[in-house]
Amino acid sequence: MQSNLDTEVKQLIIDSLQLEDIGPDDIDTDAPLFVDGLGLDSIDALELGMAIRKKFNVQLSGDPEESRKHFASVRSLLALIAGQTR
Repeated sequence: MQSNLDTEVKQLIIDSLQLEDIGPDDIDTDAPLFVDGLGLDSIDALELGMAIRKKFNVQLSGDPEESRKHFASVRSLLALIAGQTR
């Protein structure tokens, strides 16, 4: 069963990137968001980063390595959000 935050983040991905014909249950929490998995690109990362900052008031690092780590999967995004909103 998905947590509320898990579903909320997946819905944010769908809404902010205007993904059609996909629902939160279609996104695997552990699947890669980029290349494989959802197949997002760098423009999608920028859009998603802005949406996450706005919705969850999360600070994102300007370090590309850190960003890659945080945006690897929905699970890594959940960890980032949970770590900054405690």
